[in-house]
Amino acid sequence: MAEAAQYTVIDTAEGLAAACAALAAGSGPVAVDVERASGFRYSQRAYLVQVNRRDAGVFLFDPPALKDLSPLQAAIGDVEWVLHAASQDLPSLRELDLLPPEIFDTELAARLLGWERVGLAAVVEATIGVVLKKEHSAADWSTRPLPQAWLEYAALDVEHLIDVRDELVLALEEAGKSEFAAQEFEATRIREQKPPRTDPWRRLSGLHTLRGRRNLAIARQLWLAREEYAMQQDVSPGRLVPDRALVAAIAAAPASKSELASLKDFNGRASRSQLDRWWNAIVAGRESADLPQERVPSDTLPPPRAWVDRNPEADARLKQARPAVEERAEQLHMPTENLLTPEMLRRVAWAPPAPADALSIGEALRGLGAREWQIEQTAQLIADAFVRSVQAGDEGPEPA
Repeated sequence: MAEAAQYTVIDTAEGLAAACAALAAGSGPVAVDVERASGFRYSQRAYLVQVNRRDAGVFLFDPPALKDLSPLQAAIGDVEWVLHAASQDLPSLRELDLLPPEIFDTELAARLLGWERVGLAAVVEATIGVVLKKEHSAADWSTRPLPQAWLEYAALDVEHLIDVRDELVLALEEAGKSEFAAQEFEATRIREQKPPRTDPWRRLSGLHTLRGRRNLAIARQLWLAREEYAMQQDVSPGRLVPDRALVAAIAAAPASKSELASLKDFNGRASRSQLDRWWNAIVAGRESADLPQERVPSDTLPPPRAWVDRNPEADARLKQARPAVEERAEQLHMPTENLLTPEMLRRVAWAPPAPADALSIGEALRGLGAREWQIEQTAQLIADAFVRSVQAGDEGPEPA
């Protein structure tokens, strides 16, 4: 049996320079992947960057130790980068000033091809017949030193990716979807991160069970206190005190710090060691003159089931357009959400442009972020469906 390869993490300037020289001399696109410590650390920073290129090999870089990865950008910054689920890794790469000039996303390609299983292991097996083990995907990649088994797992994430990319290129060409894919890849590459939420504390799980603006003020203070401490410690907030524990403490309304400490449901690794912090937050929330509104303005559309009462014309439009888009997705052998997201369709159905013809609907979809190929495939379908919705309304209900 062949001996398993041994991998070394590059964590010195000398090692970085040698690896970058090899990568620059390689051929073709580069495969890139990132390992984070989601659920363990506060940030989404990269704790390992894996790169593979033909005629160069696989290299594993340690961003926290290296700090400056500009030599890597210089070595591979002028060729296509192959990633799997690129939207997950690009933000972490941007933090390191690693910016691809163009990308190929193997997961997105598999989706456009209509494959049912699009995880990395499934796509690798379907394209080149190699079976990957995925036992370390949820590991704490901030661990140092990294175990050799983890490094082997990380290396395999990029070792076969270029071969997979080549097979997918052929499959996309055969399906007539190469241009679809090119537009999707570029949209993913240049997509800007969403701006921070105005009230991120409102995402506290279980917040909806609390009643009253005073309780919301306490929830806000507890969330802010936990966020501040999590940032200081570089630990995922939920590992300090889970959301459910914060909500339980608010619902219990403890009268004193000792009563808070005695709450069984107020748990977590920092629930007692930082008791003063949490009690001070509760007091600050109880004394705050700035009480949050229970309902905040939002541009979120109501759920479609409520449309028939809230906006019956929009309901009729959606009920005609949605099956038409679903049918076209079926014809193209891809998930409906990859042809056009449900949110985009709901937006144009709720408030269609005037006139609601294919040209105007295309402009509306473009403003919502739809790609040109999506507009070409759906704008006329949607316009025709909207016409049918009006005709159905004019005919009125059938007589009993």
